[in-house]
Amino acid sequence: MIEGIWVDEAVTELRPDFRVLVVGAYGLRGGPSDDRSRAWLAEAAAEAVPPSHEHIAAWHDAYRAFGAKPQRTRPSVDALVRRMPPPEINLVVDAYNAVSVRHVLPIGGEDLAHYEGTARLVRASGDEPFDAMEKGEVVVDHPEIGEVVWRDDRGVTCRRWNWRQCVRTRITEDTTDALFLLERLAPMPLEALRAAGDELVERLREITPEVRVESRLAGA
Repeated sequence: MIEGIWVDEAVTELRPDFRVLVVGAYGLRGGPSDDRSRAWLAEAAAEAVPPSHEHIAAWHDAYRAFGAKPQRTRPSVDALVRRMPPPEINLVVDAYNAVSVRHVLPIGGEDLAHYEGTARLVRASGDEPFDAMEKGEVVVDHPEIGEVVWRDDRGVTCRRWNWRQCVRTRITEDTTDALFLLERLAPMPLEALRAAGDELVERLREITPEVRVESRLAGA
């Protein structure tokens, strides 16, 4: 299911060093946050780096490359390390947020039951729909022309590379099949990216021992 996921050349021209570790997890049995996930978040908070860390600085540079202002719309890992301890969402989201903080890289999570077609990272044309939550209500927004976005056949699933996820594909307590996108820029070594993926899989297997997992590296 993850084989067709791709990164457009227009994105790799911005950052030839970009790689994404794609992880598919099937048969999850999630649920609300519990003592396990609270412990994961607490451990991550104890090891959190400052927002000036070089991995976060690399994402600031990547955002500026397509015209975004990272101090206004922050890369997801930057926003997370500024909220210590990380917020409790649910078991699966807590797991990947903890890994994101510990390894200092953005991680996106998508519910495959609500996905349409193949995930791809592209530069937006500006007319793609993006459903967001505003003041407790779902509204349809659109990315800026040239903005780096994850999308499927229906619309944008995450704006500004990893800034804000849509409502439609977010992971809930009822998610059973999920897609995780672990995003890397230099100077983060590829070995560190793979280590983050291994830790995420370990956490998912703590949640659901029989979960089926597949992964692959994508990018330039």
